[in-house]
Amino acid sequence: MANKVVISTNIAQTLTEAVEEVKHDRLFLLMDEITQELCFPVVKDIPCLGEAIPITIGATDTHKTLETLAKVWTELGNGGGTRHSLMVNLGGGMVTDLGGFAASTFKRGIKYINVPTTLLSMVDASVGGKTGINFNGLKNEIGVFNAPETVIIDTEFLKTLDQENICSGYAEMLKHGLISNNKNFAELLNFDLNEVDYLHLGQMVGTSVAIKERIVEEDPLEHGIRKALNLGHTAGHAFESWCLSRHPVLHGYAVAWGLVCELYLSCIKTGFPTEKMRQSVRFIKENYGTLSITCDDYEELYGYMTHDKKNTAGIINFTLLGDIGDIRINQTATKEEIFEALDFFRES
Repeated sequence: MANKVVISTNIAQTLTEAVEEVKHDRLFLLMDEITQELCFPVVKDIPCLGEAIPITIGATDTHKTLETLAKVWTELGNGGGTRHSLMVNLGGGMVTDLGGFAASTFKRGIKYINVPTTLLSMVDASVGGKTGINFNGLKNEIGVFNAPETVIIDTEFLKTLDQENICSGYAEMLKHGLISNNKNFAELLNFDLNEVDYLHLGQMVGTSVAIKERIVEEDPLEHGIRKALNLGHTAGHAFESWCLSRHPVLHGYAVAWGLVCELYLSCIKTGFPTEKMRQSVRFIKENYGTLSITCDDYEELYGYMTHDKKNTAGIINFTLLGDIGDIRINQTATKEEIFEALDFFRES
């Protein structure tokens, strides 16, 4: 299940080696409209991509659908794809999720390589073998576990991102800091997201990926400790689904807001230190703002939480913390406690 993650400083060499390692008859390159414009120029002259058949899909999560998936399957078929073909996914989490799923199901599975171009996909989506699409109004409802052959992380792509996309990816890094140790977390809280030091950010990305890799290696199919990576996501996915039909938000913003709710639950249920919770909430508030929800939205948000894939027999399942690095998986909360956490989110 484990895939090879390469932190690259020479994308041409790393990608060439990764493509040559996989015997293939046809090479496909999947991008969305944004990565085609901003990131393709970085790789277009690499000789190994000379014969690649490009497939371009619509950008953003609104295109992470069955229709887009069918388009990718169709283009793979029309391009002469066989079981021995290879696909390179160049893009953010939406491209690596959907591309990974398309590759995993076309002809019962072809091999693929991820080249994440956003901070979010570098530290989260492209690593760990989760693939999927949104379905029936629910996030990542359909998908499979299937790891790419290689994930190539080149932080040069980060310079193509706007402030919002940097912040979005950074929320997953905050989560990784919370489940690792005080030193990592302190470094994350002290980083200035308004004046990005790309060299420093690149080093932190390496640390963040290593935290995720270690957990995924231990529990590839999420039976146990991999659930640590769900911190902030039960409430976060509910916020994200709620926004989808109103004004879609970037995944990381929803996760950051989800962290506020789940750190509050950690305080009242598993003894997470109040001061650390307040520090975290302050950082999130300053960099991510807030979401305007009212008490009237609680039932709908709660409904989304009951649909979460991590639940068992309809019981909402949270990952909470006793302290930084003290992970408590399979925690539950009553409806009343969840509403209390939403109150806290609105008031903070």
